[in-house]
Amino acid sequence: MSSLLALEEAYLARLNNVERRQHMQKLKLVKHLYVKGAKTNADICNRFGISSPTSIAMLNELVAEGLVEKQGRGKSLGGRKPELYGLCDGSLFVLSIHIEQLKTRVAIFDNNNHIISGVHTFHIEATKDRSALTQICGHAQALLHASGIELKKLVGVGISMPGLVASKEGNNYTYLLAPNEPTSLQQTLEQQFGKPVFIQNDAKSAALAEYRFGLAHGRRDVLVLSMDWGIGMGIILDGKLRGGASGFAGEFGHIPLVEGGALCHCGKRGCLETVASGSALVRLAKAGLEAGENTLLSQLPATELAELTPERVYEAAHAGDQFAIHLLAEVGTNLGKGIAILTQLFNPELIILGGEIAQVRQFILPAIQQAINTYCMAQLREKTSLVVSELGANAVVLGSVATVMENIFESYLELA
Repeated sequence: MSSLLALEEAYLARLNNVERRQHMQKLKLVKHLYVKGAKTNADICNRFGISSPTSIAMLNELVAEGLVEKQGRGKSLGGRKPELYGLCDGSLFVLSIHIEQLKTRVAIFDNNNHIISGVHTFHIEATKDRSALTQICGHAQALLHASGIELKKLVGVGISMPGLVASKEGNNYTYLLAPNEPTSLQQTLEQQFGKPVFIQNDAKSAALAEYRFGLAHGRRDVLVLSMDWGIGMGIILDGKLRGGASGFAGEFGHIPLVEGGALCHCGKRGCLETVASGSALVRLAKAGLEAGENTLLSQLPATELAELTPERVYEAAHAGDQFAIHLLAEVGTNLGKGIAILTQLFNPELIILGGEIAQVRQFILPAIQQAINTYCMAQLREKTSLVVSELGANAVVLGSVATVMENIFESYLELA
């Protein structure tokens, strides 16, 4: 592995103070190139306040170590165009694991966010205890083995999951619980993989992906809503992803919205998630079927009706089923009420809708916008744009990669 990332204490102990400072500067430079992309020598000098010879010397060392390469030329204000320096493809790798309620998706990315392995889906349910870990880790390790990458180049593992995730503590207080286990979930996973592991709530991972690679890039005040079986939210304020005191900020789906409403899995009644989520959509569809509603859904086999999924409702809506279309509009209206509250609380410049429900935009967006117009003050809503994510199904998986890359560099800098 590059000496830049060889952070054993014995290696660092051999460095004198000057070498340690140089080592730290190179780490900062690699992180900068990861976050910002290829840059010219002049850009690097301005960013870090160093001379051109110092910058060129660092870049040449990183080129020799196989981390950086010349990637064409940048814009010129006159004269010869300057050379661009960026990270080499495949110099570092991250294993990304997205645990969902009913399935787990696994992929390997390189440092330039290229998917090396493809995204593999395994039907593993997120359990309350840690019984699902054996299967999840087994499939992930098999994918690593099959990929043929050098494990010494694997810098870390990113885990995204639903629930109350305390990232700094390394635990999830909703899923994969082990109350009597002295080791945190993060520590248990690090023992399994032999690599640094970083865990994050899936909605916050999606928000980080949007901030680094999506529609939130370059913005400072953005809310990112993830709408699947449940509803989650990532909050970007003043250009930073916010987690709150315990890391639980953004539990938008558990705001009580309906007096005496349906029981939510969090234990309260009438949460927004009970009327504006994939699980709510399924519950409402089943209630309509039991009431004898005329719908294409009634033609599904009994086994599929028993295990009805939101995707079946989306398919019916696309086929022109008025019952399904009405349900999606109802969900959109409830979402719009919630978004109106968020707009007045946070005054964001942008709200990004992501997740499966956002992909049926033609059925929910009109209802969402109408509810926002009805329930939000004009002075606030007129300054907020509402858009659908362009990152698609891989937003959370990509967010896990960004979480690892940013945290791993910070930990390296602390060691250095």
